[in-house]
Formats: sequence, C-alpha cells, structure tokens
Amino acid sequence: MNSLLSSKRLRWLAALIVIFNGAAPALWILLTSLKGEAELTQLPITYLPQAPTMVNFVHAFADQPLLTFLYNSAVVATLSTISSLFVSTLAAYAIARLRLRFRNAILTCIIAVSMFPLVTLMVPLFEIMRGLGLLNTYWALVLPYTVLNLPICTLMLVSFFQDIPRDIENAAMLDGCTRIGALWGIVMPLAAPGVFTAAIIAFVNAWDEFLLSLSMNSAVAYRTLPVGIQLYQGEFSFPWPIVSAALVVALVPVLILVMVFQEKVVSGLTSGGLKG
Repeated sequence: MNSLLSSKRLRWLAALIVIFNGAAPALWILLTSLKGEAELTQLPITYLPQAPTMVNFVHAFADQPLLTFLYNSAVVATLSTISSLFVSTLAAYAIARLRLRFRNAILTCIIAVSMFPLVTLMVPLFEIMRGLGLLNTYWALVLPYTVLNLPICTLMLVSFFQDIPRDIENAAMLDGCTRIGALWGIVMPLAAPGVFTAAIIAFVNAWDEFLLSLSMNSAVAYRTLPVGIQLYQGEFSFPWPIVSAALVVALVPVLILVMVFQEKVVSGLTSGGLKG
C-alpha cells in the first residue's frame, strides 16, 4: 500500500514538473507583454504587472507587419502539414499492410533519417531550392518541411494502421472497394486519433521552425513568424515587452489548435506503439 502511494506521488510530481516546465515560460511571456519598459527593468522585480497595458500589442502590430508573418506561417504550416500527411499516409499504409521484404530495414532507415541534424541539411536544401528558383516563395519552405516531417508522421501512422484489423479492409474489398478506397474510406477514419496527432506535430514543427525560414526567404513579404519576430530587435536595444507581445500572438493559434483537438491528440499519443 505504501509503495502504491509512493508511486502515485512520484507520478503526480513528474506530471507537475512537466506542466510547470511547459506553462511557466508561456506565463512569464504573457506577464512580460503586459508590462511597460520601465516596470520591466525596475528593481526589485515585479512578477505581476503593476499597471497592465495593451500598448505592447499595438506596437507589435504597428512596428512590424505581424499580420503578414502570421499569414505566411499559416500558409506554410498548413500546406506542409497536408502534403506530409498525404505522403506519409501512403507510405505508412504500404509498410503496415503490404508484404515488404525489407520492411524492418525501411523502418530503420526512416528512424535514422529523422535523426539527421537540420544544420547538416541546410546547404544542400538551399542549393536545391535556388536551383529550382523557389527562394523567397512559400514552396521554399513547404517542400523541406514536408520532407522533414515525413519520418515522424510515417512512424506514428504505421503503429495505428497495424492496430486496425485487416478483416475490415478485406470485407470492403470483397464488396468491390479498391485498396486505396479502403484506405481513405475505412482505415483513415478508424485511425483518426493518430492522423490528428501527426497533423498537429507536423503543423507545430513547421510553425516553430526558424533556421530554414531564415535561410530560404530573405524577403520580408515571405518571412514567417519566428524570423519576423527577430526584426523587432534594434542594433542597441531589445524591446522585451513588444517581443513578448508578438510571441503571445504567435502562441495563440497553436493553443487554439491543441485545445480544439485535445481529446484526439491525447488519444493518439497514448494509443499503441510501433510494432516490429
């Protein structure tokens, strides 16, 4: 009994540490965005805003084209998520259902590719995009983000497809449904938690990515949020309250997305595991 209580306490402690680690920075950014420059630099430190103000949000939209950055990030993240899901769904279904001779080797290669540091891919990706004439376009980010998200999306979907009984698809195909029709009409709805989870992971990865966005698109009109926010920094100053306000704006779409699909994401993250 005592060991059971100790185990529960440890789980609660671990959960609280994880929650604090994720929530504390976001809360601090929110509080900073509501402070004036003078209050932010005064001593002793004030943790709660003494005179909350929304002027930092006004400056965030007025000093830089924040709406343009939001739009660019939304377009790039949405297109790359859709393309990643489409390709990874076909790949995962083939791995899970077809009798591939080197299936385990393919899975090993997918895992190995996902471990490559992004910085090692920067030069070849840049040269490819320049050769295709895609620099300073949305596609200069959509195509690399699609490729970078494929391993995690494929691995996640493979585990869900393996958990779906083959008899359901076989019955549909006996009634005249094609294999592709069975995939989109039967398997995909049953694997909805995994699909939503993979989609949100791909979306957040594209939404937060900085290095590729900085390298591929130098034109302000095509910059995404992570790169655009750095433009608030001056040569000899860093307006933390304004930057914090811009960061809060950047966090809102992701928070809404996760809140709307919370149940499916939790179900997707806790269901099953990759089978050999």
